[in-house]
Amino acid sequence: MKMKKIVSMEEAISHIKDGMTVHIGGFLAVGTPENIITALIEKGVKDLTIVANDTGYPDRGIGRLVLNNQVKKVIASHIGTNPETGRRMQSGEMEVELVPQGTLAERVRAAGCGLGGVLTPTGLGTIVAEGKDIVTVDGKDYLLEKPIKADVALLLGTTVDKAGNVIFAKTTKNFNPLMGTAADLVIVEAEKIVEVGEIDPDHVMLSKIFVDYIVEGK
Repeated sequence: MKMKKIVSMEEAISHIKDGMTVHIGGFLAVGTPENIITALIEKGVKDLTIVANDTGYPDRGIGRLVLNNQVKKVIASHIGTNPETGRRMQSGEMEVELVPQGTLAERVRAAGCGLGGVLTPTGLGTIVAEGKDIVTVDGKDYLLEKPIKADVALLLGTTVDKAGNVIFAKTTKNFNPLMGTAADLVIVEAEKIVEVGEIDPDHVMLSKIFVDYIVEGK
């Protein structure tokens, strides 16, 4: 465990390199670490593969990275709120892999749990099934959906203690807790930082063992 997890934004994003796969929490930009995204735009890191529920809006969330030409591929459940993502997909400028929302969550969870994948009937008989293995269990067919792990996870925590225990308020829970378990490096943007012991252990939604760095949100 690192002795000091609270670091400057510059130090935190120094670990994010061109070509990395990055989990980013949020649902329509709710629960997305906007200050980290701003720092990535300023840094100019490029050719990223972004795994997220969606690509936000052109002026909010992951959409800002898309518009700034920093994203090579998106793996998401929908892109409808950001027309630029759709345009780039149609033109071939950016690869987009659309995954049913529940399947996306389960694939990330599987990576965090060390599973070899999940079996689901969702997508059978559609383009979602193309190129994927079909497993028959008790006479019923399922798609084998493989785990999605990332090099880095970027999360927004509502309350974070100095050891890295995190609470995600309300709908910011969405993909943040799952993604925090499924990456080699986890950076949390904290809306509020508190002393160790101020968070009731029963309320912790992501344990400190997963969190590498904490940056203070503005």
